[in-house]
Formats: sequence, C-alpha cells, structure tokens
Amino acid sequence: MSDHPTYDIVILGSGPVGCVLALDLARSAPRPDRIALMGPDPAPRAPDQAIDPRALALNHGSRQLLQHLGAWPARAADILTVHVSQAGHLGRTLIDQAELGVPRLGCVVAYDALLESLHAAVRRSGVRRITERPARPRPGQPVTLQLADGPVTSRLVLMSDGARPQGLHREYGQTAVLATVRAAQPVAGRAFERFTRTGPLALLPHPAGQDLYSLVWCVRPEQARALADLPPDAFNQALQTAFGQRLGALERTGGVHTFPLSLHAGPSLQGAGIVAVGNAAQTLHPVAGQGLNLGLRDAAQLAHALQPWLSDPAQPLQPLLEHHARQRRLDRGLTLGITDLLPRIFATSNPALRHLGGLGLAALDVLPALRKPLARHLLQGQRL
Repeated sequence: MSDHPTYDIVILGSGPVGCVLALDLARSAPRPDRIALMGPDPAPRAPDQAIDPRALALNHGSRQLLQHLGAWPARAADILTVHVSQAGHLGRTLIDQAELGVPRLGCVVAYDALLESLHAAVRRSGVRRITERPARPRPGQPVTLQLADGPVTSRLVLMSDGARPQGLHREYGQTAVLATVRAAQPVAGRAFERFTRTGPLALLPHPAGQDLYSLVWCVRPEQARALADLPPDAFNQALQTAFGQRLGALERTGGVHTFPLSLHAGPSLQGAGIVAVGNAAQTLHPVAGQGLNLGLRDAAQLAHALQPWLSDPAQPLQPLLEHHARQRRLDRGLTLGITDLLPRIFATSNPALRHLGGLGLAALDVLPALRKPLARHLLQGQRL
C-alpha cells in the first residue's frame, strides 16, 4: 500500500481562478482537506509600495460569485457606464447599468488586493495548501504529481496555472502597456474603451483613488518598448493624443508594465483525470476585460458539475466532466469570438472595415436590441 499523500482533487495554480475553484469545491466537499491547492503564496506588499498597475475588471456575475465565497476585497471601484469609441470616426456607444437593471456593470479591483483576499478565504476553508509548484502532470488513474518530498496522487487534477493551452493560436502583433494615470476631470463610475489604429485603449476607474484610472493600452511591440522608455511628460503627451480630452489632462503615476498579446485556446478535458480551466484552457486578448471573468465562470460551473461526485465519489467521474465540457462550449466560443474579432476589426488597415466598425458602434448606440444582448454577455457570460 502506498504511503505517499493522496487527494480527491488537486488544483494546480494559486491565482484567482485556482483559489475560486478551491473555495467553491470546499463548500460542497464533506472533507475539504481532501482538496489541495498547489502554487506559491502572494508576495507580501510593503505599505509604501507604489500602486500596482495590474487592476482587474470584474463583471457583475464575478462580483456576485466572489461575495458568495466570502472573498470580495475591501476596496473596489464601481463601473456604472462604459463609453466605447473609435479614434478618427464618429460612431460611439454608451453601455449603462440602469438599462440592464443591475446596480453596476462591474468593478475594478487591484490584483494584489484580490489575491490577498482569496488566499485569506482559502486559509479558512479547510483546503490543504501546498506552496510548491510541481511539474505538469501526465494523465492517469490516479494522476501522479512529483514534489520535492516525493510523489502525490490525486483522483482528479484541475489545471489553472496559466500554462498556455495547446490548440488554437493567434498572434495579434500587439503588446499591452499597463500604467496608472491621474485624470484632471474624472467621470465617476465611467470606464472607457477606445479603439485606435494600433489596438484598443482602456481607462478603468481605479480603486486607489477617485481621480485614478487603470490604463491598458494595446500598441505594436516596438511602440510599447518606446512608450515604456519615455519620461513621464512625454508619455502623458502620447497618451493624451491617443485618448483625447474626455478626462482632461492625464498624468502617469508610477511605472509602466508591458506584456505581449496572443490567443491560445485548447480543450478543457486534457486526458484521464485532468481538466483545464481559466488561462490553462484559454488566454484572451484583454479587450472588454473578459479573460478572468470567463475563467471564473469556468471554475464556478466546474465546481457545480462536481457536486454529485463529491457527495458520492464511488460514482463514475468521466460522464460529469464530459457534460461540463459540453456546457462550457457556448460561453467559451462566444467570448473567444468577441475578444478575437474586435481588436482585429478596429486595428485593420482596411479603411472600409474601419468605417464599418464606426457604423457598428453607432448602430449599437441607437438600437437597444443590438446593444443589450452584447452587454449582457459581457456582464455575466452564458450561464447554462
């Protein structure tokens, strides 16, 4: 008989999706200690550390999920309206929470604050924490993971570690520039998504201050390198030229981070005993801020699908996993399609397509029958 540790479920990846998956599963598990969450703890944050530019836009459905799990961070900035426009064209649209009958479209939270809140909730949940990051496991029954102290086995391994999935792949020729900026004329509760010739530019209300915004500026790789090297005054001028005067003068606070953008998507079922969720199943372009929200829906629906098995581990597991994969197909497909199409249409060099993009924004603005279905999908996805 083997004397190495065994679990019912091991979750690889201690980021937001992995933590949410652990918390949701623990609520249904008769023995949460039979679930292990593997991955490093968040790095401690110094009190005087600069504002982290990695802010996350969480939609209404994601906020409800995190509150339900007792992991909502103390500080968040509400998004009440989203202003969508295209540089050089008149078309624009405004998405408003009142039209959709919700208290807010979503919220922006600091990445480090969200992770700290999630890890605190995991510590209260009874789930076993293992801070080591093992090598990628191979399918099996059970699945074996190699740790420094020896092997660990699990009946089910859930991948949420951000390893790029194998399958669909697209390079956008864009790099995201992240920074925090201060606006001279902030608009309470309003987020902006502006499509430019180089890619979308988003300014999101920041939880650290009413006049602060989180910037996600998608540009060509060489332009991203140049922007990161600019002194603050020159950066501010370039940003002002790209965004316009809707928020008055814009001033960068703190440093600049960059990361290349690409699409990767693969099957959620990775072989016997292994399921991928979140960034391990798909990594998206950041347009409309859908990547993490889609990953959280992956986690919530997988936890729901596994409830019968957690109550009765003797029943077959594979049919539940296959049913879950079929249920997630529509939501994943629609979200991947939207986030893949938008940046390519609006950044095209074809003037006819760019003009059609402007007309599309104008049509969304005047035709609620077109605007509402898109807005509701971005608000909460397809929940079957």
